[in-house]
Amino acid sequence: MSLDQKKELQNFSDELSSKLIYRLSIDPMGVVGLLIVISFLIIAIFADFLAPYDPSKIDILNKLQGPSADHLFGTDQLGRDTLSRLIYGTQIALMVAGVSIGLAVIIGSILGAIAGYGPNWIDFVIMLLFDMVRSYPVIMFALAVVVLFGPSLFTIMAIIVATSFPTYGRLMRTQTQSLRQAEYILSARALGIGMPRILLRHVLPNTIGPILIVASMDVPFVIALEAGLSFLGLGVRPPTPSWGSILNDGYTYIRNSKWILISAGIPLILVTIGFTFLGEQLRDFFDPKIDRGSR
Repeated sequence: MSLDQKKELQNFSDELSSKLIYRLSIDPMGVVGLLIVISFLIIAIFADFLAPYDPSKIDILNKLQGPSADHLFGTDQLGRDTLSRLIYGTQIALMVAGVSIGLAVIIGSILGAIAGYGPNWIDFVIMLLFDMVRSYPVIMFALAVVVLFGPSLFTIMAIIVATSFPTYGRLMRTQTQSLRQAEYILSARALGIGMPRILLRHVLPNTIGPILIVASMDVPFVIALEAGLSFLGLGVRPPTPSWGSILNDGYTYIRNSKWILISAGIPLILVTIGFTFLGEQLRDFFDPKIDRGSR
């Protein structure tokens, strides 16, 4: 990539970011979604400073306690501070979602672009791969992989990447094919403009929007999938704190203390609301067909 192309990409990125931030800041739904997402990111990054206790510290004498000044969200069956475990569980949830979706977007976009620009036989092979992967129900596929390779954080991320990349690949293929014969693309080719500049200047701005929308909408699903597998004992292994394992503890000891279950459900609800609101605003921003004046 030449210096001019790098500057052009940087200018496009800066302009897109400023417009997007402005769009989010003037809409109440965008503000709420952005604040929730930023709050969870801050919690995940500064978990070591925000957590009042060691999430793995056992205190049997204070087990299954309700909310108090010392333990705002109470304690679990081993006397561990529930708030501290939820804070550290935020790291696991966002790391799994960020890494998994990021890899899925990269793999899917590359394969989708190849399918969109390549010859028909390559398109056929890649689409066959997408169909094969998507033909398996996500939960059944996840259970089969966990049984074969054992529960771990790496296994969860591999499952999410394997089941998600066809979605982004199909989207990129569709966007690429729709732009391939566009007049401005053909004109740019006729003028002798190189393919790298065409991709950066014309293709990328028209394909990044839909992919970001789908990716933001997928974050709650990915977090829920990780929590669900951990709830079943097939995800993150103890004593590593996870929202799903905390939910499992709350369900198991609900007769003794309801606060564990309630506390574990709050972040799952909030993260779903935050990323859903954010995804809706991204859709409004990137989709020129939406009449924003009627909303």
